[in-house]
Amino acid sequence: QVQLVESGGGLVQTGGSLGLSCTASGRSFSNYVMAWFRQAPGKEREFVAAITWSGGSTPYADFVKGRFTISRDNSRDNAKNTVYLQMNSLKPEDTAVYYCAADRTSSLDYSAVRARRDVSYQYWGQGTQVTVSS
Repeated sequence: QVQLVESGGGLVQTGGSLGLSCTASGRSFSNYVMAWFRQAPGKEREFVAAITWSGGSTPYADFVKGRFTISRDNSRDNAKNTVYLQMNSLKPEDTAVYYCAADRTSSLDYSAVRARRDVSYQYWGQGTQVTVSS
């Protein structure tokens, strides 16, 4: 059974930092595109960042550039892979539920445009709440 499990959310003050993790299990995700999306109350889900299997492409949403960093650890043991999102200089507008997602597209079909679309992803986690207080 394929599972994506996020962790690391919480409450932080403006200007603070949080690190999110997403552990994928059930199959090897080492060659999948992994991404983070977020959804604030009353708003549509939006792209945050993505990372290819090699880490060679890491598109970011404009509103997080320079503040957030996506990375991944493709462990070959137990078919578990982890993707991270380090969030610095957090703002109240970053408050949202953050979701991890995985896309099994081949490297031949990958594009940054595709990576920004939530419909490109087949697997989703349950989400973790991030709240930034002013």
